[in-house]
Amino acid sequence: MNDQLSAHATVSRHFSVSAEDVFDAWLNTSMIGRFMFGPEVRDEKIVSLQADPKVGGSFSFIVLRNEEEIDHVGEYLEISRPLRLSFSWAVRQDSAEHSEIVIDIIPSPTGAELTLTQKMPANWEHFIKSAEGSWTKMLDELDKIL
Repeated sequence: MNDQLSAHATVSRHFSVSAEDVFDAWLNTSMIGRFMFGPEVRDEKIVSLQADPKVGGSFSFIVLRNEEEIDHVGEYLEISRPLRLSFSWAVRQDSAEHSEIVIDIIPSPTGAELTLTQKMPANWEHFIKSAEGSWTKMLDELDKIL
């Protein structure tokens, strides 16, 4: 995207399933509703999960959290199954402030190694630890359902 996204939160996880299975979960809204959003992940209700998983396609993941509707939006920037996926990431209410998520998956003899990097604006430096905690929790949930 651009050099202004200089604050990086990075998490990694080994999965004991194929790289394709790990990759596909990120584009399947029923899977997304089990590891990224919903009551399994945090105290919230899923309102709607919509995605057009192609380069240039967009997504909208709406949840009700603390009686507030939050719409997570973005655009798919790269889809190279099963090795790399990247997309922009923002909350619609703050869409001027966006980040980029890059997911790299390396197949291994025992499954797949996933590294997720959230590239954020420099002024989000204080958010790195929180973002890493959130992504780690989501990867924990993904590991349970794969």
